[in-house]
Amino acid sequence: MVDRSLDESLPEQEVSVHAVLDNPALAALTGPHAHFAQRRGAALRYDPDVCPVAALPNEPTARDWRDAADLVGPGGSLFSFVVADAPPADWDTTMDRAGVQMIDAGVDVGADDEAVRLTAADVPEMSDLVRRTRPGPFRPRTIEMGTYLGIRRDGRLIAMGGERLSIPGHTEISAVCTDPDFRGHGLASRLVLALAQGIRDCGNTPILHADAENVGAIRLYEQLGFAVRKPVRFQIVVAPH
Repeated sequence: MVDRSLDESLPEQEVSVHAVLDNPALAALTGPHAHFAQRRGAALRYDPDVCPVAALPNEPTARDWRDAADLVGPGGSLFSFVVADAPPADWDTTMDRAGVQMIDAGVDVGADDEAVRLTAADVPEMSDLVRRTRPGPFRPRTIEMGTYLGIRRDGRLIAMGGERLSIPGHTEISAVCTDPDFRGHGLASRLVLALAQGIRDCGNTPILHADAENVGAIRLYEQLGFAVRKPVRFQIVVAPH
């Protein structure tokens, strides 16, 4: 559904600033999130209790793939996005989906008085909400990656969202979800705007990733002021035994 890159219309200097987003997981794991990284050679991944995302160089070599196999172990999986190269023939691909990377192009940010910061004590409720709404991976220590905000009604967590990848100059908004009983009230939009406000206040630019088939979500993000920067792929590959 995406046939152009936002970068095509940006000045050369701004494109250079955004180039770090071409391999955001690598930029995060070698930058602000290096303390979460597990590494073998040029292959990196987050501590599995934190996040399932992994990263390889932009043009991985056979050696890089061998390092990746050592990192995840026989039969271990590697979840990456913004994938540029197919894995070697002896790796199995179990997921390969089209997605889009979106970036703040004039989001009308704003704090939300009802949104509260979530803590480790809220993780069981957060995990249950994620299980029921499936916004993407959420692990026991994902909350350590950045700020997570939630909205409660009568003490019940009904909506949440937070910061995942921390990249030089950019922060990814992720895990935005709403309890099915409370959808249609704009809670997700409010949380995205509140998170974007916090990211901007820290001097960074908000970004996010979405499934290309989730046209409704992409349209919502565009209405909020995000623009598609480039098409990406979400891929899970399994190391040879």
